Amino acid sequence: MSSTGDKIKGTANEAVGNIKQGVGKATGNDKLRAEGKAQEVKGEVQKKVGDAKDAVKKGVDKH
Repeated sequence: MSSTGDKIKGTANEAVGNIKQGVGKATGNDKLRAEGKAQEVKGEVQKKVGDAKDAVKKGVDKH
């Protein structure tokens, strides 16, 4: 997957995770809150992977 694709998927996962957390909190559903937090963290990691790919690509392009 490209760095842009990783970043887009990461942003989407963060957004969905935040929504799940909000719904879980509003309904008292701890399981949904936990799933949302896990998905949010997954999104953050995906975005960092995209950033790392960009950094590597920029480093390779300099040589």
